[in-house]
Amino acid sequence: MRWPSPWLPRSDAPYAWGVIPVLTPDEMRAADAAALAALGPGRESVLIERAGHAVAGAAMAMMGGAYGRRVTVLAGPGHNGDDGRAAARRLGDRGARVRVLDPGSCRDLFIDPRDADLVIDGAFGIGFRGEWNPPMVIGVPVLAVDLPSGLDACTGAAGALVPADRTVTFAAPKVGMFLGDGPEACGTVEVADIGVPIDATGVGVYLVEDADVAAWLPARQRDEHKWSNALRVIAGSEGMLGASALVSAAAMRAGAGIVHLSWRGSGAHPALPTEVVGRPLPAGDWAATITADLDRFHALVVGPGLGRGDDTAASLRRLLADADLPVVVDGDGLADAVDPHGTHDTLRGRTTPTVLTPHDGEFAMLGGDAIDSDRIGATRALAVRTGCTVLRKGPVTIVADPGGACYIVVAGDARLATAGTGDVLAGMIGALLARGMAPAEAAAAAAHLHGRAAASCPREGTIARDVVARIPDAIEEVLSHVG
Repeated sequence: MRWPSPWLPRSDAPYAWGVIPVLTPDEMRAADAAALAALGPGRESVLIERAGHAVAGAAMAMMGGAYGRRVTVLAGPGHNGDDGRAAARRLGDRGARVRVLDPGSCRDLFIDPRDADLVIDGAFGIGFRGEWNPPMVIGVPVLAVDLPSGLDACTGAAGALVPADRTVTFAAPKVGMFLGDGPEACGTVEVADIGVPIDATGVGVYLVEDADVAAWLPARQRDEHKWSNALRVIAGSEGMLGASALVSAAAMRAGAGIVHLSWRGSGAHPALPTEVVGRPLPAGDWAATITADLDRFHALVVGPGLGRGDDTAASLRRLLADADLPVVVDGDGLADAVDPHGTHDTLRGRTTPTVLTPHDGEFAMLGGDAIDSDRIGATRALAVRTGCTVLRKGPVTIVADPGGACYIVVAGDARLATAGTGDVLAGMIGALLARGMAPAEAAAAAAHLHGRAAASCPREGTIARDVVARIPDAIEEVLSHVG
């Protein structure tokens, strides 16, 4: 299984339960220990030889063969070094000219095409916490064993390292490959099955791919009608009505049968999508008015472009307290959902699913630790504190459920770094909740489809409404890709 950078996963995972596990260093060590216990005492070399075989195969693919090729292998004292040495032996048997170097001898070493056709980095593994002085590699492709030496396997923070063109990782990808400097440091990632079983009950983080989204999406029923998946949207205010238009249009493209939109202000909505039913919010306390007809709807989105103010915040908290249906809280609603004394009593008091969609600034405003290098741990902690599913936006999207489930979404790229795309995502999550999906899966599936839709747009000049238009194509592609 391979993901070409920037991480576009394929649906060929060898895991019995389908979704792709993403392991922390501790989880990987536990899996290794279980595999070694199953093999029996003194059989450690079995896994080393399998790993060496996988690395040697990747090396030959990168070089177009082995005979006569020059390979420099950095082999440290641990198991990564053992894997590198096993690969070196196999390449040597195939006619490659191999030199094996201790990482301690690499200070001030330069490697260029006059010296090697490939560098294999087997210096250090997932447990490395020290400092090292890697060689300067110029113009020579680099293959990393398990992960680039010096990359934190948990946070993706990079110390001194040699960026890899390709990484062969064992059993499952590691969390740090997706965070921080990980994607740039790892290059193309190949997961090699070396016989280390992964126990689904011991894994907490999963990578979302097309197959998962296709499995989660509810099938359309023959007798469906527009009210079967109805969505209520409270969004937009003077000067920010575009947000409400994007939310509503995206929701309909993602499968909401009908959308009713209300916004702050008494005037007509200048950009109301043709298919959306619109009416302005009443002045003053509007929570009771909205709550009165929520029984016709299956989910609610509140907050995008709604504006801020004490009266708005009070109405929003009353609405959250009384709304007995799944809710997405986005944008301005995130600050207003926090109680006046900074508590999460309103959110925690809800009895139906709630999805929060903060970027890092809003994450901190909600009380999360936005500077913690362990982004997954911090996101999980906020989910527990609020009792809500938290979708944390960023180069990699993290979805954490208060019950412990966590998904990483890697679809999408810089085309989403434009105003309004967050509003599009909020509408998509609302539509999937209205279609009956569980909150964590609705958030993760929407983020994946959101990225897929953006990736089909032009690399330059894409704006949020372009992404809206591509949502049906993204859904169709995901469904047809799986068959």
